[in-house]
Amino acid sequence: MSIALRPVIGGITYRRWAYLILGGALLVPYILAGTILLPLLLSRTQNLFGNAGYLLLTLLAIAILIILTSFIPAVRTVEGAAVRELLGGPLVRQGIGSVRSWATRWRWTGWFVLHILVGGLVSVITLFVPPAAAVSFTMPFEGAQDIGGLHLAAARGVWRWLIPVGGLASLICLVYGVALVGAVLARLAPIFLGPSAADRLAAVEEQARALAQRNRLARELHDSVGHALSVVSIQAGAAGRVLDSDQDFVRRALSAIEESARNAMADLDHVLGLLREDADGTSSRTPQPTLDALGELVTSTELTGVAVDLRITGELAGVPRVVSREAYRIVQEGLTNVLRHAGRVPVTLCVDVQPDLVELTMLNPLGNPGPAAHRVGQGGRGLPGMRERVTVLHGRLTAGVDGTDWRVRVILPLHVDRA
Repeated sequence: MSIALRPVIGGITYRRWAYLILGGALLVPYILAGTILLPLLLSRTQNLFGNAGYLLLTLLAIAILIILTSFIPAVRTVEGAAVRELLGGPLVRQGIGSVRSWATRWRWTGWFVLHILVGGLVSVITLFVPPAAAVSFTMPFEGAQDIGGLHLAAARGVWRWLIPVGGLASLICLVYGVALVGAVLARLAPIFLGPSAADRLAAVEEQARALAQRNRLARELHDSVGHALSVVSIQAGAAGRVLDSDQDFVRRALSAIEESARNAMADLDHVLGLLREDADGTSSRTPQPTLDALGELVTSTELTGVAVDLRITGELAGVPRVVSREAYRIVQEGLTNVLRHAGRVPVTLCVDVQPDLVELTMLNPLGNPGPAAHRVGQGGRGLPGMRERVTVLHGRLTAGVDGTDWRVRVILPLHVDRA
């Protein structure tokens, strides 16, 4: 029973009814324009068309006016708001698609015309049925009524009491009819107003770009800030153990901690700058370190007790900035991995710049990480993050055990078209 009465007692029926009546109200100005303005414009040529031709011309003018106004952005905005607030249905959950193509605009036009025509028909029926139903309740007592110039005489005898029943039935049929029409329009709305295939593809591409940006920011945070925190953690632990016996080392460790924290703040400011894109597409990005800053990276790493033998062959200035920046991050992550997984072991770092590529090699004993290394954290995205950077630059990465050592070898082409 509740399902059968839902169209009558449900609020959605009457919201959709209001939406349909709104369509009828929108039709009135077009009718006035077609029936008042058109005769003024064609007053001298009206006899040339005849009554039937003039009627067709009026309907054509009204249709043209409706189509032209449907292309106005403000009209689409108001229509979309009315659909969301009054019509309801799947479109409310999906969201109204943006207008990006002429095909989408024509679908909006089709919907606008449908809304006005169906709304006009429902409005006319709504204006007639309720008053007629109200009059039907007085017919058994009055015997006759004049409605709109029509003289209605009531039936005689007991049959006259069926007239109110018919009036009530007409009201119920009107409500159920409006509910049916509203439900059909709610189902059709996503077809007319929903995103097209091109719009959905553009949305997917935008989501892919956003996901790629988030992944890049995650790599930046992991490689830069993560390295700084690892170095700071080990330096602070080492300084704490020799606080009373080696004041000179403690001073150097505190100085290195300060420098590492400052670099981490600069890197964090860079990543936050990527998130704070200005409206014109610019952002407040700080310069990112490249291979030219390897000396500072090695110095801060050595203060943790890890001896780094840096060997550079070739000119670092000849490495493109994007390659140099990613190569620096790869080396930074490699040294962080040594701290995390091998402890304070010596590292041999070779950077070989050739005409078409740059080769990075990091070699360190497998070692036995002490408690300081374990406190920094286990696992993480070390090698996967390095591999992602290498893949983006169309390079190659190999990492694994080489006898008693752990070797990481990275080859990055200087020019992608030569890779």
